[in-house]
Amino acid sequence: MSAPTARAADGKRYSYEWYVVVICMLAYVFSFVDRQVLVLMIEPIKRDLHLTDTQFSLLNGFAFSLFYAVMGLPVAYLADRYARPRIIALGIALWSVATAACGLSQQFVQMFVARMGVGVGEAALSPGAYSMLADYFPKEKLGRAIAVYSLGSFIGGGVAFLIGGYVIALLKHASAFTLPLVGQVHAWQVTFLIVGLPGILVALLFAATVRDPQRKGLAQDRSGAVRRVSMRDSLRFVGTHRATFTCHYLGFSFYAMTLYCLLSWTPAFYMRHFGMTAVEAGYTLGIVLLVANTAGVFCGGWLNDWLLRRGRSDAPMRAGAIGAACMVIPATLFTQLDSLPASLAMLVVAMFFASFPMPTSTAAMQTLAPNQMRAQISALFLLVSNLIALGIGTTVVALFTDRVFGAPAAVGHSMSIVNVVAATLAALLLAAGCRQYRRSLERERGHAAASVNAANAAVDGGNAVAAR
Repeated sequence: MSAPTARAADGKRYSYEWYVVVICMLAYVFSFVDRQVLVLMIEPIKRDLHLTDTQFSLLNGFAFSLFYAVMGLPVAYLADRYARPRIIALGIALWSVATAACGLSQQFVQMFVARMGVGVGEAALSPGAYSMLADYFPKEKLGRAIAVYSLGSFIGGGVAFLIGGYVIALLKHASAFTLPLVGQVHAWQVTFLIVGLPGILVALLFAATVRDPQRKGLAQDRSGAVRRVSMRDSLRFVGTHRATFTCHYLGFSFYAMTLYCLLSWTPAFYMRHFGMTAVEAGYTLGIVLLVANTAGVFCGGWLNDWLLRRGRSDAPMRAGAIGAACMVIPATLFTQLDSLPASLAMLVVAMFFASFPMPTSTAAMQTLAPNQMRAQISALFLLVSNLIALGIGTTVVALFTDRVFGAPAAVGHSMSIVNVVAATLAALLLAAGCRQYRRSLERERGHAAASVNAANAAVDGGNAVAAR
């Protein structure tokens, strides 16, 4: 039964809702193309801007992740109150222009600022999209809907490698170009212009065709009236369930550290260790992402829904723990094999399991949190996750390579060290979080039942007064 034509048990067709999933996924594809194309061009960018691995990691990780994470909080606050499609469309337009600006950069600082702009724009997408999908779909369909949306990240990553490889091959005989009003630019700069500007069309399509769904699962006060919530309320909610969110936020953050380590440094590893060209690495890794990661993210969503049907209320945390445990060995060993086919085979397994947390981490938050807090709690997670995974994880790899091993060719050893630690921590934290998550769900059900009873009592009291 295909997702777009599936008929729910209540008889409702979800055709438009699945269209929204697809258009959100398309935006996610463009976001990851704009985010990921940088890593394939590591060598020419380092050469032309005179960068070390550590400086490059700051462009790829810290510059993007800091503002992606921090700006996610005020953007999510707006998404919990105002029209989410409009906010998302503005974000798409901003990151598309910022990506094109990367192509105009002539020095490290200019590129750093442009990457900050990419992060600010992309901060608008996922919190708002997660919140909308939770309103469009019942919880038994939410895992699959988020999985389809999350496919965009790996389709985008794969397309970024394929497009990057194609453009590099196309422009390999041209060292520089002269553009009107801009002047002379390198071939890698043209690539940023090519992948960045089409995103503006996606922003227009999003604004024109996506409508904001009616909000469901709104937090209520004791009288049953819908109440407005602030960031302080969201932080208080997280504090109430601190054990659950500690395991969730940190567990999935270390999970993401492994994923971003793979996405950020695998091209450099294969080019330096096996002598691949940028074109060969782009085509090879593009295919790996399109096959292994898209299969993994869909299977992660399916596993979440399957566990829910089996009565496992902790399904999102349990599915994440299973994926992390299965990822430890392949993510650590693929850089230690001297055979290219064997290394790629191990990488495929690692990438498959590295994709599991995309739908499961989101499903856990959207199921537990009240509607008015969903985008803000998602943004808090993205703040923690991106600072740990992108801001710290990718830079730690570079620091090991530059400072400990002192040789660019040792990047594979740096990746293995980071991956074995991060993946093991992720598996342990998420496994420990299963029981905490079940307790949090039970507590929230009790609060919801108490609110309903209080509201009914108020209505009954009012009716009794009226009858007198």
